Amino acid sequence: MHAPRLLATAALLSLLAGCDLLGIETASQTAEKHAAEGKAIGGACRHAGRAIEDCYTLNRRADKAAMYAGWREMDDYMRENKLVPVLPQLTPGAPKVADGGSDDAGADAAKADKADKADKADKAEKPAKAEKAEKADKHAAKPEKLAEAGAPAAH
Repeated sequence: MHAPRLLATAALLSLLAGCDLLGIETASQTAEKHAAEGKAIGGACRHAGRAIEDCYTLNRRADKAAMYAGWREMDDYMRENKLVPVLPQLTPGAPKVADGGSDDAGADAAKADKADKADKADKAEKPAKAEKAEKADKHAAKPEKLAEAGAPAAH
């Protein structure tokens, strides 16, 4: 009688042990992930020459202790290897560029898009204007044909 119960319990435990294979993160894995993200953000801020306070302001959701640890680690690394900060190229409020190019490239792309749209609009208008001109020519030609036939032209 205890054998079926024991088998069911063993089967249930083996299924629960496989939860890691399903991709379900534990609380400790989530905490490690947030700490690693915070360190990466802090290191990136230091490499960009940002003050730690600016880094906190720009990344409110990240863990401040982890950001500071990453900032400090990158500061030490940059001092040891005599690296200079890489200043950010984007200005606050500027549109983000999807292809990773500079802000000027984004502005150039926007101008090119506007030019393409204007060209397409001009091309769409040209056939319409040509049709109107042809109709006007046909109407203008009718009095001449009537005069050739000997009928008086109506103006």
